Amino acid sequence: MTDQLTVSVLGTGIMGAAMARNLLRAGHTVHVWNRTRAKAEPLAADGAHLADEPAEAVGSADVVLTMLHDGAATLETMRRAAPALRPGTVWVQSTTAGLDGVAELAAFADGHGLLFYDAPVLGTRQPAEAGQLTVLAAGPAGGRDTATPVFDAVGARTVWTGEDGAAGSATRLKLVANSWVLAATAATGETLALAKALDVTPDAFFDLIAGGPLDMGYLRAKAGLILDGRLSPAQFAVTTAAKDARLIEQAGERHGVRLDVAAASAERLERAAGLGHGDEDMAAAYYASFDDGPTA
Repeated sequence: MTDQLTVSVLGTGIMGAAMARNLLRAGHTVHVWNRTRAKAEPLAADGAHLADEPAEAVGSADVVLTMLHDGAATLETMRRAAPALRPGTVWVQSTTAGLDGVAELAAFADGHGLLFYDAPVLGTRQPAEAGQLTVLAAGPAGGRDTATPVFDAVGARTVWTGEDGAAGSATRLKLVANSWVLAATAATGETLALAKALDVTPDAFFDLIAGGPLDMGYLRAKAGLILDGRLSPAQFAVTTAAKDARLIEQAGERHGVRLDVAAASAERLERAAGLGHGDEDMAAAYYASFDDGPTA
């Protein structure tokens, strides 16, 4: 294929592993690295080349794709990769790193002559595995012919927000979108918790709103995970959602906006993690409504 690339995927958690598999399916050569090697090892059966160090993974890469927990982990990983990075390499940075994090990563890219693309994604485990993510991307026009095949492999749609990745326009849009996702998730959990406390069956609530403006597919999907006990494997983990909620809260504070729901969502998610639900789907914030963490 004419667009075959060598892509280094750094971070093979829920999202990174799915993205790596879709890059392989698209015919690209994929090198993978993960801090915990065991999470990367299953990708070898799909044809990925496993690396023991970030520098080993990126040496021959046309594109480096990072999908790690946060901006600090991404910067630390790229510093470890630095000895093998080649000037002109495209860096697709898909971690939700926040405004300050993106600025730090862009500065690193500039210092190493990399073409930096701020490219967070919308979607969870299922769309990631199906290659149906929405990619929010900002970066220089000069490298888009190289970045686009990567976006096409992992996503169904790419939304370009600008030509300067350092400006963080894609991350800003991602934070706005995630603020809605987190608010809806928190509301779903609290609604089910209140229904339980008041001895109202969930079906009575769903029947009441069915087909009207208060009904929504996301509500039913997340409620279903809670009610059916399908919180593992996570579509999007509690700990990661808590991190994103704090980034949203911080972005609001930085720009003079008080985001009470984001702050409360972060607190609920952190409380759920403290109750032992950190690796479960973010819908497990439901359990933060109960001191004894009951089953649904």
